[in-house]
Amino acid sequence: MNGYFQLVCGNNQTYLHVFPPTDGGMTVATSEIGEYLGNKGISYDSSAISEIAGMSGKFEVLINHITCDEVREGYKLIISPDKMNAVVRFYPPSLKGGELSKQEFIADLSFKGIEFGIQEEEIDRFFNNKRYCEDYIVAVGQQPRHGSDAYIEYYFNTDLSARPTLKEDGSVDFFHLNTISHCHEGDVLAKLFPEDPGDVGYNIMGEKIKPREVKKKKLKFGRNISISEDKLSMISDVDGHVTLVDDKVFVSDILTVENVDSSTGNIEYDGNVQVNGNVCANFSVKAKGNIEVSGVVEGALVEAGGDIIIAKGMNGMGKGILNAKGNVVAKFLENATVTALGYVSSETILHSTVYAGDEVTVSGKRGFITGGRVCATNCITVKTLGSSMGADTIVEVGADPTIKVRIQNLQWDIANATRVVKSVVPLIEASKQKRAKGIKVTPEQLQYVKSLEVLNKVKEKEIEAKAQEMEHLQESIGVYSNAKVMVTDTVFPGTKISIGDVSMVVHSEMKYCKFIKLDGDVKMTAI
Repeated sequence: MNGYFQLVCGNNQTYLHVFPPTDGGMTVATSEIGEYLGNKGISYDSSAISEIAGMSGKFEVLINHITCDEVREGYKLIISPDKMNAVVRFYPPSLKGGELSKQEFIADLSFKGIEFGIQEEEIDRFFNNKRYCEDYIVAVGQQPRHGSDAYIEYYFNTDLSARPTLKEDGSVDFFHLNTISHCHEGDVLAKLFPEDPGDVGYNIMGEKIKPREVKKKKLKFGRNISISEDKLSMISDVDGHVTLVDDKVFVSDILTVENVDSSTGNIEYDGNVQVNGNVCANFSVKAKGNIEVSGVVEGALVEAGGDIIIAKGMNGMGKGILNAKGNVVAKFLENATVTALGYVSSETILHSTVYAGDEVTVSGKRGFITGGRVCATNCITVKTLGSSMGADTIVEVGADPTIKVRIQNLQWDIANATRVVKSVVPLIEASKQKRAKGIKVTPEQLQYVKSLEVLNKVKEKEIEAKAQEMEHLQESIGVYSNAKVMVTDTVFPGTKISIGDVSMVVHSEMKYCKFIKLDGDVKMTAI
């Protein structure tokens, strides 16, 4: 136990009995004695108190020559700044002073506002075996139990960025892409795990401590989906494909046809489309989901809100168009125009115009880009680039090609609108001059001039709006510093390579090289 002291009140003098510590306890501190006497209003000889630090064993110290009143047993209360615990150090009564009862002590704590978390066992420990100048934790608050946010587990693939894999024989596997999450009737698609609000805590003053706020969630879904009775599970009503868009789950049926031709007419569908055969020339297939074609696409229009996958490739005949908000994967692309917001993957690209928002990969046994123009934001990877026959081949990286296409379209629209304005303004001016000279015009002529004036205003507004949009796009087009063109075999002379705002024409055959932008120019480096 710790060492302690006891006040002895006599006639015209006051003493302190100082008791030594036992069993490794701590010696009583002179600062604590001084604080105690000061709180009781008892004057003392500070030099006598300071001598206590050098003494050992039990001894008596004269602290003043004043008769003082007897002092009852007491304590010092220390409340933590966060009001989560209270520590008490008890002090003995003077030699003839009164003792403190447990009931009196607890009542005193209540009077001081300590109402929660009273540690009666700790209090009993003191009153059953009194030890002075020792810390007793007499009250402990209850920390709040913090809860957890609600969350949703999805039981389907929410990452649709899979790439085709390269087989051992060097060909590309276009069939097992895992870009579609299939589901069946009765499948549990997602489960909601509700938020746990936690529990309120209390400090020793009985004040509430709120747990942190938690986030709530709810299941969001479209058609072909049912919700369980407890509102916690999402279940598919049909066989189809499931997708996650902006935290909302959609299930769409699959429209399956053998061929897209005169027997089906043009196809426009809200979900995914599976064509087991071919898409014939002059027809169109439009889907808000993915489009898979097991055969060939000819000179047709194919538009998808997701991916376009063509197992046997496309011969566009100079008029075929593929537009995908996701990725385009095709065995070959020939005489076609292809736009993908994601990546484009093929084994050959021949005399085509290709735009990819991410990258273009041309691999497999042949793996060549010959003729045409191929653009990607980040990277073009190809085995053979250009042609020994000198076919004009252009590849571009380092800027978003979809923005560049939009700028080209805006330039075309502005030019057309400007031609209209230039053609109608002279007619309007001629009419004004006739009326100024007093020449009469028929009501039909007047109505025709008014229609020209309306057309002129519409076209002028169109020119202004599209010019502003084009200016904004030109400012935001940016240059991607890590853009590159990778050639894993041969690049032939005559090929033009552009990276951002700089370009070069290859003058000699090169192999196994990489083209990057360095020091303001297109540079060739080894792979």
